[in-house]
Amino acid sequence: MARAYLGLGSNLGDRADNIRRAIRALVERYPITLIAESSVRETEPVEFIDQPLFLNQVIAIETNLPPQQLLAAAKRTEDNLGRTPTVPKGPRVIDIDILLYDDLVLTSESLTIPHPAILRRPFVIQHLVELAPDLIDPVSRRPYRTFLTSGRA
Repeated sequence: MARAYLGLGSNLGDRADNIRRAIRALVERYPITLIAESSVRETEPVEFIDQPLFLNQVIAIETNLPPQQLLAAAKRTEDNLGRTPTVPKGPRVIDIDILLYDDLVLTSESLTIPHPAILRRPFVIQHLVELAPDLIDPVSRRPYRTFLTSGRA
């Protein structure tokens, strides 16, 4: 079984319920076991800033789905919960990102692991450190907590 970390965010409708429903759908419909949930944080939008505030959470899961199948499960869950395409980085009912998958480093046309925005989003690093204080970035081989103290995140 692989250990993966998923980032969830919502800024439309009942944001907290959207995140809860997404987690429940992933666990009920796919071979995914929820291991831990971070706190939920309200965050400012990034890049496309003329939109409502987000609620964000990170979950740790175990799964036997390979990364591409996990991505497909995440995208189907987004679709089932009513996510519709808008402008890039725009408002959304739910967003589910694969942040980490074991210590895999992967770059493909459809998926990059670790998620390329982790180090640009301090709240994501805070969530990861909350769940696993000694978690290591598979690219730099540094603990994520050091990015919080170094000012790099």
